Amino acid sequence: MMKPTRAIVSRRARPAKEPLSHELIVKTAYELLKEEGATGMSMRKVAKALDTGPSSLYVYVKNLQELSSYVLDYGLGELVLPELTDGKWKEQLFQALDAYAMLLIERPGLAELSLQVIPVGTHTFRLNEYLLRILHKGGITATSAAWGMDLLLLYVSSVAFERAARSKHGEEQMTAIQESYQASDPVRFPLIHSLKEELFSGDTVSKERFYWGIEVILNGILQANGLQRS
Repeated sequence: MMKPTRAIVSRRARPAKEPLSHELIVKTAYELLKEEGATGMSMRKVAKALDTGPSSLYVYVKNLQELSSYVLDYGLGELVLPELTDGKWKEQLFQALDAYAMLLIERPGLAELSLQVIPVGTHTFRLNEYLLRILHKGGITATSAAWGMDLLLLYVSSVAFERAARSKHGEEQMTAIQESYQASDPVRFPLIHSLKEELFSGDTVSKERFYWGIEVILNGILQANGLQRS
């Protein structure tokens, strides 16, 4: 019996690969981030997705940390910021930070990445410049504006990370935690027991508590700005 012949496909018949570039590497890494989270975005996995070796990537990025910074900036390209107006600067600040939080929550992996690296690129600079302009409108300048912006972004990232984790794993764990607090020993932990309802009221997934946190940080920035000027 004759063995069936195997069809040989010429390499020339295959579709040509897109040339390796910095933009292609970042875009591919971002897609892996959305599918698998930050842990799935390794240099090895990015190289495999691009049908190349990990060493080829180092021509375009120094390491995973630098790649992660560019990936986060790439994701920030989808951020839609409210138009700056002559209106109340605090309201514009809340709206901008809310938009940033929602982007981190809705794009899988971005919230996690925002707590791990400092993004670098045009989209990051656009966000930073926007926030600094709002703070300047409120009379917050120099060191208070620079450090204050960093603190606000860190707060938003932490809230977004928690909300993204809850949506991924469900509310069961949070319910169990809340029940543990409610069952705390009133003798050993009297303050926890007396505030067991308040501790979980308006939790971090609510706009009320989210905006309260921004307001508290902002009041501290304003006070520090006054001390800086005096």
